[in-house]
Amino acid sequence: MSAARWPFLTSLIDRADGTSPASNPADSLAVRSAYWPYLAIVAGYWSYVTLSNVLYASSLRTGFAAMTTAQLFAAPSVRIVQHAILFPLLLLCYLASLRIGWRPLWRAVPLQLLLGTAFGVLARPALELAHWFLDSGMVDAKDMQDEGTGWLSATNLALWSASATNFILQYGFGLALLTGFTWYRRFRDSEIRVAAIERAWSSARLDALRMQLSPHMLFNLLHLIRGQISWDPPVAQAMVVQLADLLRRLLAAGEREFSRLSDELQFVRLYLELQQRRFADRMTIQLPGEDAVPNAWVPSLILQPLVENAVIHGLAGHEGPVLICVEVQGQDDMLLLRVTNSAAPLRSMGAAGIGVTNVRERLAVHFGSAAEFTCGPGEASDWVAELRMPLLRERVGARIETATDSSRP
Repeated sequence: MSAARWPFLTSLIDRADGTSPASNPADSLAVRSAYWPYLAIVAGYWSYVTLSNVLYASSLRTGFAAMTTAQLFAAPSVRIVQHAILFPLLLLCYLASLRIGWRPLWRAVPLQLLLGTAFGVLARPALELAHWFLDSGMVDAKDMQDEGTGWLSATNLALWSASATNFILQYGFGLALLTGFTWYRRFRDSEIRVAAIERAWSSARLDALRMQLSPHMLFNLLHLIRGQISWDPPVAQAMVVQLADLLRRLLAAGEREFSRLSDELQFVRLYLELQQRRFADRMTIQLPGEDAVPNAWVPSLILQPLVENAVIHGLAGHEGPVLICVEVQGQDDMLLLRVTNSAAPLRSMGAAGIGVTNVRERLAVHFGSAAEFTCGPGEASDWVAELRMPLLRERVGARIETATDSSRP
C-alpha cells in the first residue's frame, strides 16, 4: 500500500497535519507516509470496540437464554463481520473528519456531527448485511416485522435508534483519540521547528559576535603598530609579521565555534607579545606552561577580549609596571579560566564594554546557566576576570551538548 496508489488518503492526511507536499517538496515523502500511524490507531481502537461489543452481546445472549429460546442478540460471528464491514466506512469518516478540522466551529461542528450520525445509522444495515452473509441464527426478517410495517416498525426503529446511539458514541471516542494524536503531532512538529529556528538564530548570533571581535581587536593592534613606525621601524616590521600570524589564527578560529584550549592560549600569547614589544619596560606576562593546560575545548576567541581588556585597562591611568597573568585550572567537570591584571590604585573600570558583553552572550548561547562569568577587583589593585564552564574533552559537532544541560532552567 503506497501513497502513490492512494492520493485521496494522502490529501486527507496533508490537511490533517496542516502540511502540503506542494508547499514543501522536501518533506513530501514523510507527509505521504503519515497516514500509517492513523491507520494503526484506528485499527487498534476498532479491534477493541469489536471485542468489547462481541463479549457484551454474548454475555446478554447467555443471560436471556434462561428466559426465552428466542435469539434476541446476534451471534459473535455476525458481530465480527458487522464491524469488519464498518471498518472501511470508519476510516473514510475519520479521514474526512480530519480534513474538515475544527475551525471555524460554526461550520465544523455540524459537519462532524453529520459524519458521526451517518456512521451510526449505517451500523444497523451493516448488521443485517452480516446476517445475510452468514445466515446465522439471529431473528429473521419475518420475525422482526411483527408489526407489519417492515423497516418502519416500532421494533425496528427502536433497535435502529439503540444501535445508532451506541455506534455514534463509539465513533466519538475514536474521533477524540485520533484528534488528540493529530494535535500531539502538530505540537511535536512545532517544537521541532522552533528548536531548528533557535539553533539557526544561535548560530547567526555567534557568527555576529565573532565578527564583532575581529575588527575590534584589529583596530587596536593597527593603532599600536602605527605608533611604532615613526620612531622604531624594525620593531614595527616585526610586529607586522606577528600581526600576520595572529590574523591567520584569528581567521581559522573564526570559522569554528570551538577551539582547543592550547590553541586559544597560543593566540593569547601572540597578542600579548605584540603588546609587550611596545611596553617592554612596563608589561610582564605570565602564561601557563604546556603541561598545565588540560586537553579541553573552549569557545573560539573566548579569552581574547578579556586579555585585551587587561592590557588596555591595566596600562591606563598610571606609569607603573603591569602584570598580566592567565591561569587555567581543571576542576572535576568544570574548567576555570582566570585573567588577572594590575591596575592603577582606586581606578574604576567603568561599565562593561564590547569584550565583556561579548563573552557573557557567547557563554549564555553555548552553555546557558552551566557557565559563569565574573569580573571585578581582586586583591590590592588587581582586576580579575574569571570564567567557569563545563570541561569539554571532546568537540561534538557544531553545538556542544553536555551533561550539565540538566542544570538549565
